[in-house]
Amino acid sequence: MTSDVIELEDLPGVGPAAAEKLREGRFLSIEAIATESPAKISDATGIGIGSCTKIVAEARKIAEIGEFITGDELEKRRGEVEKLTTGSNGLNELLGGGIETQSITEFYGEFGSGKTQIIHQLLVTVQLPIEEGGLNGHGVLIDTENTFRPERIKSMAEGYGLDPVEVLSKIHVGRAYNSDQQMLMVDKALELAEKYPVKLLGIDSLTSAFRAEFLGRGTLAERQQKIRSHMRDLDKFMEGTNAATVVTNQVHSNPQAMFGDPTKPVGGHIVGHTSKFRIYLRKGKAGTRVCRLKDSPHLPESEAVISVLEEGIRD
Repeated sequence: MTSDVIELEDLPGVGPAAAEKLREGRFLSIEAIATESPAKISDATGIGIGSCTKIVAEARKIAEIGEFITGDELEKRRGEVEKLTTGSNGLNELLGGGIETQSITEFYGEFGSGKTQIIHQLLVTVQLPIEEGGLNGHGVLIDTENTFRPERIKSMAEGYGLDPVEVLSKIHVGRAYNSDQQMLMVDKALELAEKYPVKLLGIDSLTSAFRAEFLGRGTLAERQQKIRSHMRDLDKFMEGTNAATVVTNQVHSNPQAMFGDPTKPVGGHIVGHTSKFRIYLRKGKAGTRVCRLKDSPHLPESEAVISVLEEGIRD
């Protein structure tokens, strides 16, 4: 029996009541249970820690968590990865063909560097047919800074000859006012993915709420712990959907402060280690934006230049 067909009730020790509690706690799949700690599942569901330990152990057996696989098996899994066009051939090439599914791609830079414009563009291009560089899917946006603009989507949709009203109907926007709500909305995105073919989750921006709520070095450890949990939830979202996750991030604004390099993104090593692709954006000449790939598992550091036009992101 494989994890993609087994129901929660089929796990040893999980009856109808326990399965309902697990689903209410947003543990909807065997993989979601297998990759979480028993303590966190217990806190979220009210199930005893002893029972959760046994449930997690059984889920890990079924999902083969912690098992070694051969390189050719991993290559087959990588074959499921899809690529989403950014609208710019140069930026696509920089990313090895486009935005990858099953990976977190992070765009960071100063205000006005084009981060939000790229998120808007991807919410449109994800709806394109696969043969045109899209994923034929819906987009979900967690908006933490009230930056989403329907009129911008309409302009970009028209740039591709798409019906603006239909494009907007396939974009699901949730406004997050604090970090707890932002984290909860990843679970809400999973619920949407059960109803619609969600292929893109965007967060604009990733760290602004955490940064505003946890002020001073004394709160740094707590902030980083919450961000770590949030990034793990994003990984789980992609495992269950084969979607792409794209986040924007701020940079340190005070170059005189400790750890205040104005070209470094907020979030430290936790965000850096979880984001598979990190692109630094800065303003270029004549209204262009320079995109520099700073980190990738397999691609060299390089640059591409894009233009932000009325019809969207272009070379």
